[in-house]
Amino acid sequence: MIREVIVGENGGIRIDRYLSDICPELSRSYIQKLLKCDRVSVNKKIVKSNYKVSEGERISFDVPDAVEPEILPEEMKLEILYEDSDLIMVNKPKGMVVHPAAGHLSGTLVNGLLAHCRDLSGINGILRPGIVHRIDMDTTGVLVACKNDFAHNHIAEQLKEHTITRVYYAIVHGVIAEDEGTIDASIGRHPVDRKKMSINEKNGKHAVTHYHVLCRFERFTFLECRLETGRTHQIRVHMASIGHPLLGDTVYRTGKCPIPGLQGQTLHAGILGILHPRTEEYLEVRAPLPKYFSDLLKNWGYNGDGILCNLY
Repeated sequence: MIREVIVGENGGIRIDRYLSDICPELSRSYIQKLLKCDRVSVNKKIVKSNYKVSEGERISFDVPDAVEPEILPEEMKLEILYEDSDLIMVNKPKGMVVHPAAGHLSGTLVNGLLAHCRDLSGINGILRPGIVHRIDMDTTGVLVACKNDFAHNHIAEQLKEHTITRVYYAIVHGVIAEDEGTIDASIGRHPVDRKKMSINEKNGKHAVTHYHVLCRFERFTFLECRLETGRTHQIRVHMASIGHPLLGDTVYRTGKCPIPGLQGQTLHAGILGILHPRTEEYLEVRAPLPKYFSDLLKNWGYNGDGILCNLY
């Protein structure tokens, strides 16, 4: 498939880096292979990886059509929080990938949904049927999937307009002094590490997170975070940017995790509120904190009443 792009203001960089920035679904190494095989041209002239692009140039690149693998239904125990003929809302456990991708063609939430629902919306293709939004593998909590294209389009529009209620619970490093705050900082692909996101005011997308302190401990803070936008890794990036990375996050915090055996970031999608696509009535679903998360809080003496408190 031939794809074409016109270089914008961020010219002056190598073409392999430029294409990997604007096409995050393609790795830089894959783009370099396309360049090596003479599948990339600028203004109809074949170029190599070290070519530096300029504003206004037309880049054409030939991406071979991929043969998508067959995704099979898998019987698995799903914690269903709500279900009707249009939607299914589940409490995703820690360590589960939402949809199949390279290295994860089975055992994903989609495999389980296909076994349970049979019919899911097809807008996102055969690898992501029904999936209108995602949460990270080690993030737990509420996720909605759509059973038909009507519902999918309706929920997607709400996501686009930022009208969905999304409340997360997190434990972060350090003791946050203020009771609440707002982080308004654009997020984009990390300039060096393509697997990470970062604060990127020039090329990133608008991102806003509101946080509220639920409890302070000696070395950590328990937070409620409300998303005004929904960028990839938003809470993880935003909290790390103000010096309070999530406990257990090995991507946005260096050093050994202080909690032995903790797998991944302590982040839970606790509340999801939408306008139902069929009835237009507000529907809010809640997922309780996973046991590992609540056990941490109990061990530190959290009283669980949801008010501001200090335990140090």
